[in-house]
Amino acid sequence: MLDRILYIDPGTGSMLFSIIIGIAGVLIFAGHALIIKLKFFFLGGRAKNDNSDKLSICIFSEGKRYWHVFKPVLEEFEKRGRDIHYLTASPDDPALSAGFKHVLAEFIGEGNKGISKMNFIKADIVVSTTPSLDVFQWKRSKGAKYYVHLPHMPNDITTYKMFGLDFYDAVLVSGEYQKEQIRRLESLRSIPEKEVVLAGIPYLDAMKKRLDASASFSDAKKEKTILLAPSWGNNGILTAYDGKSFIESLIKTGYKVIIRPHPQSFTSEKELIEGLMKQFPESDKLKWNRDPDNFDVLNEADILISDFSGVLFDFSLVFNKPVIYTEPSNDWSQYDVAWDPEELWTYRILPRIGRKLTSENFSNIASLVDDCLEGETAKELAEGRDLAREQTWCNMGHGAEKVADYIIKKHDELAKTEAQKAAKDKSSENRRKSRKTIFA
Repeated sequence: MLDRILYIDPGTGSMLFSIIIGIAGVLIFAGHALIIKLKFFFLGGRAKNDNSDKLSICIFSEGKRYWHVFKPVLEEFEKRGRDIHYLTASPDDPALSAGFKHVLAEFIGEGNKGISKMNFIKADIVVSTTPSLDVFQWKRSKGAKYYVHLPHMPNDITTYKMFGLDFYDAVLVSGEYQKEQIRRLESLRSIPEKEVVLAGIPYLDAMKKRLDASASFSDAKKEKTILLAPSWGNNGILTAYDGKSFIESLIKTGYKVIIRPHPQSFTSEKELIEGLMKQFPESDKLKWNRDPDNFDVLNEADILISDFSGVLFDFSLVFNKPVIYTEPSNDWSQYDVAWDPEELWTYRILPRIGRKLTSENFSNIASLVDDCLEGETAKELAEGRDLAREQTWCNMGHGAEKVADYIIKKHDELAKTEAQKAAKDKSSENRRKSRKTIFA
């Protein structure tokens, strides 16, 4: 009974947390203002704003799973010898042990503890891939001047939760259609236009560079390989299509099969995954993959089967291979896409780079796989991949450079504006003192 009384649902918890953070923010900044006034009263003269702990540029990562997104950008700053702070909510984030000289990595606490610190950060520029700034727990800090969003996916920017990017100052996109989506939302909501810059996709550039330097599996191996990479939840393939029957169908193709469940499945669907692993033990034709890094398994596969997941684009755009995807059954009512009258780019491009898995063709998966890998369909899908890269991967190979260029340029602009304001304030103060002297 007590646990029911004390239970708080996630939505209410988020609201209460936001209220607490808001109250704490008011108290902290009110206290800071009081201290400045006391210094002015007791020490005399004009109180100075203390910016000794202010960061120039910082990146906030809510977890190590976004390390691959930020790594190329951090390496670019390191190469240029430009200092940047990297604040992470993961105690084992790879950045903490990367040995950088100019990237100052710091663990700021997990979950809400890390978010709380970011709510009071003092910085010129804050860069993050986390949406919903100033919507849920994460609030814009009064001590931060400019917020920049770096997407972690090469597709629709409107698939974030509603108002996901509204309170950012700038967004670094990779396709013109993403910019158009942002502009439509701004117009529909009557909010000021933010800066939208065509930068690129640094993590895909890094993956492509790694692929170009690696040995090709296609020439070395004799058998075709299917990679099954389901997400977790009710819409995941292993749930929606009966995991046992689906795996049996894949084995019957005669091809080698690699199954790589979503990491969250081992927690949220532990019974399902462990049951399937027991029913289908590893053999020469079947492998279960849990590598932290998915590069090798993507490189080895000839075709990827997944649901509505970003890995479809990583595999298709970088490794230049076909995909099979499930019918998306997402409820978009709580997402930005619900506001956009235009069809998702993802919906338009998926039929060009792969084939859809349906209840009708599910039982004939072998023919579907063969169709994607051979003949006219294979040629058609290759042309579709070229189109997708053209539309969603600008500045290919130079994404990290473009991101660093923008951030540094913006920081210098902010610094110049601040210096001009300080000079103007000083001039006004000197004139005020001069007038006091004259009339003394």
